[in-house]
Amino acid sequence: MTLRGLATLAAADLIACEDTRVTRILLDRYAIATPLTAYHDHNAERQRPKLLAALGEGRSVALVSDAGTPLISDPGYRLVQAAVAEGHPVVPIPGASALLSALVAAALPTDAFLFGGFLPPKSGARRTRLAELASVPSTLVFYESPQRLADSLADMAAVLGGGRAAAVARELTKKFEEVRRGTLAGLAEAYGKEAVPKGEVVVVVGPPLSQAPAEADIDALLTALLARSASTRR
Repeated sequence: MTLRGLATLAAADLIACEDTRVTRILLDRYAIATPLTAYHDHNAERQRPKLLAALGEGRSVALVSDAGTPLISDPGYRLVQAAVAEGHPVVPIPGASALLSALVAAALPTDAFLFGGFLPPKSGARRTRLAELASVPSTLVFYESPQRLADSLADMAAVLGGGRAAAVARELTKKFEEVRRGTLAGLAEAYGKEAVPKGEVVVVVGPPLSQAPAEADIDALLTALLARSASTRR
């Protein structure tokens, strides 16, 4: 928790959070007495006008997620859209981010990456989505539920290639933080034999393995060169 984050929560007139019980633990830890109100997927349509009304009255509202950064795989983006549309300033307060923390700890290329959010829960749809991302020349990052982790890793190994380097990061920035590195095939096999892990999970998959050109590709290249009267001799 950053000092700026604590100062923001203490100075706000109202804190909107996914679960007031979870956020109350944080506030009690730092003796912050700012009132809480629940804002999540199930009550967002009902609560959003109330929060916008508070902003319209000149009150400050802090948005908090249960874990990680608000708006990253989180329902808060619609509130931000509405606030911006009504001319209210939106200020990001940096803090813990599972996405960036996983990239740092995975020991995989970070010069370019694609955040895929949560993959579909059903294997068929999940494999279809993975096939769409298979050739992306970047590190891939996914959030996943502990209950689906083993199945998702198995699908990743099947679609993306079992030899691709990967890491599974769990409970990042928390007491039981864990990062396991290996290949997709190895991680899928390991988690397939273990009990369902606990906590927030991030899967990081390295870029596609470099492959030698296929024979058909070489033939096509030579044909194109000859068509331009290029010599194949040195």
